[in-house]
Amino acid sequence: MKTILVIEDSLEIRENVSELLELKGYNVVVANNGREGLEAAIKYQPDLIVCDILMPELNGHEVLITLKKCGETSAIPFIFLTASVEKREIKQGLELGAAAYIRKPFEDDELMEEIDRCLKNNN
Repeated sequence: MKTILVIEDSLEIRENVSELLELKGYNVVVANNGREGLEAAIKYQPDLIVCDILMPELNGHEVLITLKKCGETSAIPFIFLTASVEKREIKQGLELGAAAYIRKPFEDDELMEEIDRCLKNNN
């Protein structure tokens, strides 16, 4: 069973994404800020990470930069899930190594398609 880490400071979104992923058969680990997400990524070594950008402690870009520098987490596919619509933020996230960028609000199918694509590309 694949494990997905969801790093999201909004309780409602975190619970909705977690429930969707569990219904699709994934093991889900959650974190409610960037620092907790970073710790969970190192501890659980998930198959994929879905992460917000604007969060307390560490933002999503800082989380991704740190994970890419760490040998044991550098290859984990990373998807940004965020309300930010700034083109420079999208560009920055992709340049940092994110596999995808999904804007909130999002459709469940859109999220699942990107997750499936990222997991297939990482095999």
